[in-house]
Amino acid sequence: MSSAVTLIRSAALSDTAQYAYAATAPAGARLIFLAGSCPLNADGSTAGIGDYAAQAASCIANMETALAAAGASITDVISTRVLVASNRQDDLVSAWNVVRDAFGDHDVPSTLLGVTVLGYDHQLVEIEAVAAVLDEATH
Repeated sequence: MSSAVTLIRSAALSDTAQYAYAATAPAGARLIFLAGSCPLNADGSTAGIGDYAAQAASCIANMETALAAAGASITDVISTRVLVASNRQDDLVSAWNVVRDAFGDHDVPSTLLGVTVLGYDHQLVEIEAVAAVLDEATH
């Protein structure tokens, strides 16, 4: 399967951001809108209680499972939004470092937000994502 995602960078924008500023997918790409990936274990309990990095890693693992179920992988992601229940920048960075490392060179456009509270007990991190794939049958 060929990649549908093209990451776009601009020399007119700061190069300090750890992600591309934009991404595109061609006409005919199948878009996959993932629900926010939460740090939940298979039994519904919250993983990594009190640990931003551990929860981010759990979110990534759950996101990869959801992507696989939709016929995609992390390299098909076109954008993310990382939500962190904290008002401390260090906590946001702790979660972000895990996300950045998971995406590696596929540094999609991302938004990192500190929020007041998330939906599950003890939840500190949630990751939203959109992916795009070119299915072989259509190309």
